[in-house]
Amino acid sequence: MSLQTNIFRIMCKKNDAKRDAGLTVPDDIVTHRDLQYGNDPKRQILDIYRPAGTNDKLPVIVNFHGGGWVYGTKETYQFYCMFLAQQGFAVVNPTYRLAPEYRFPAAMEDLNAVFAFVMQHAAEYGLDTTNLFGIGDSAGATGMAAYAALLADSEYAANYPFTPPAGLKLRAIALNCGTFSMDDMLEPMRDVLPQTEPEKALHLLDIPKHITAGFPPCYLMTAYGDFNCNQPMKLFAELKNNNIPYQYKVWGDKNNPLGHVFHCNLHDPAAHDANKAETDFFHSHIQN
Repeated sequence: MSLQTNIFRIMCKKNDAKRDAGLTVPDDIVTHRDLQYGNDPKRQILDIYRPAGTNDKLPVIVNFHGGGWVYGTKETYQFYCMFLAQQGFAVVNPTYRLAPEYRFPAAMEDLNAVFAFVMQHAAEYGLDTTNLFGIGDSAGATGMAAYAALLADSEYAANYPFTPPAGLKLRAIALNCGTFSMDDMLEPMRDVLPQTEPEKALHLLDIPKHITAGFPPCYLMTAYGDFNCNQPMKLFAELKNNNIPYQYKVWGDKNNPLGHVFHCNLHDPAAHDANKAETDFFHSHIQN
């Protein structure tokens, strides 16, 4: 592991603890914690959050957390995901294997295993898999976009060492503060990419090159003050060329700049508004 990655992990952990200080599990949320979806009992586990007071099958959001592929756990994203659940969803919030200990495509393998768990355990946890949505931020947005692309294109999917679950369809996805164009990203991602043929792996994550007509409707969000604020625009042409419905939203302005992944800070009313807008987008794509 590089010194830069180690410092990044330390800084993120400190900042996230400060961000979430004082937050507790809401009274109106039921949690199912530490469900194992793979062979690793520490790194391949997930939580499911549901609104209290209902046993009905609910539409499902699968979250793929950010952290540059090298940082983060389900605990890092629990309060954010519980807010999403309060909007009427069952939210699946996994921990997955991180680089450099587990290099790409390990995290994508884990995301696929999470979706397989959802499909296999839908009845047990009240999951409506006919209304399945994906959400991710930062590197998680990159990964969720790549997963949506491979579901839509078997030729692209053949580059990955796994097979998506039968019958899996994403109604829509939300991509927050993500990196989508991989120009000049080879060196920054040296700790993430495989040591053999890293350029080939980086190409797989260059999302504009892999959007096809089967890509799901997409909500793209960034913020004035996000260092990735120009990245959503990298997708516009291919989304339009393939007639993919999408919405684009920039939060904040020069007088009220909002930083990278601001939406995870539930102390900030702007985060509530941004997350509510995305779940409204998901609600508009639910099919009965």
